[in-house]
Amino acid sequence: MTFKPQLKIPATYMRGGTSKGVFFNVSDLPLAAQPPGPARDQLLLRVIGSPDPYGKHTDGMGGATSSTSKTVLLSKSSRADHDVDYLFGQVAIDKAFIDWSGNCGNLTAAVGAFAISNGLIDPSRIVANGITVVRIWQANIKKTIIAHIPMTNGEVQETGDFELDGVTFPAAEVQVEFIDPADGEGAMFPSGNVVDQLDVPNIGKFTVTMINAGIPTIFLNAADIGYSGMELQDAINNDEAALARFETLRAYGALKMGLITDLEQAKARQHTPKIAFVAPAADYVSSSGKAISAADIDLSVRALSMGKLHHAMMGTAAVAIGTAAAIPGTLVNLAAGGVERQSVVFGHPSGTLRVGAEAKIVQGSWQVTKAIMSRSARVLMEGKVRVPQD
Repeated sequence: MTFKPQLKIPATYMRGGTSKGVFFNVSDLPLAAQPPGPARDQLLLRVIGSPDPYGKHTDGMGGATSSTSKTVLLSKSSRADHDVDYLFGQVAIDKAFIDWSGNCGNLTAAVGAFAISNGLIDPSRIVANGITVVRIWQANIKKTIIAHIPMTNGEVQETGDFELDGVTFPAAEVQVEFIDPADGEGAMFPSGNVVDQLDVPNIGKFTVTMINAGIPTIFLNAADIGYSGMELQDAINNDEAALARFETLRAYGALKMGLITDLEQAKARQHTPKIAFVAPAADYVSSSGKAISAADIDLSVRALSMGKLHHAMMGTAAVAIGTAAAIPGTLVNLAAGGVERQSVVFGHPSGTLRVGAEAKIVQGSWQVTKAIMSRSARVLMEGKVRVPQD
């Protein structure tokens, strides 16, 4: 029997924020995989190494966690006043499934650098030294993102002294602005309320804030579900009953938000919505052993991604946190002291993060014009990824 040789596809393996992913220029993909559809999904699944019943991604580029099982597709933008179109795919680990329903805020920090280095930006917009502003069209949620990319001698500056909790080494700071970050799937607050009651059969009734900002997110009070809000990954991820309970809460929340019409649909929509729990600021020790003082944070937040507690915080969820913190009466705002604010510093399992948001009332409804946070990004490897032609 004769087997075909592997495909060789130009690709770049990048870290963005606390995530890693495989980046592609869409024009470099095989023709059958350039448009959305089964051929594209099959190719990207094989690149990452999914589905993997062993949960290791040994035969692929994935890292067997929600933070490292990601793909990014970029192309020159066809939209006015934008430089690059950015499409994100969250790859399931043990299933043959890619979720295209939301953005990855962490990898957003790497989009501008890739676009500059791979000829997707008009040279006239690139500065030799200073900051190049990259206008990104986020195709999953149909939103504008502005990335501020540091440049030195005409090349992206990746090294620096900016430290990001959840990332081992310092790098250059990349400021990212999420313009009008309310998610593209409806109103910022689907019910019109900043807090709601979520009734989950056989589990209970919970006060929640459901928000479409950055990514659809359901916030609960940690105390209402038996947690302190200072938990690290092992406290949640080693408890199968807890994970199942969170998934049930997430599914019912998705139904109440109008993101799905049937609970079964939540199984095929693992990336969104996110579920998170909040608590007032308190002292704790991060996963790296760093002491976090209550005096240095406004509140603590823990969030789940793809069914597991995240080791730090998803960038898009950070946008949701910053947005909710800026709006009086949300669970996030109340946990942070219930005062008006334009920025918030929250504790997460790996440390702390600051995110800013500008909120105002327009015709009786809250509107957030933009959310801002700093991340970092760098190329880990570039060349060609090899994929069996099966």
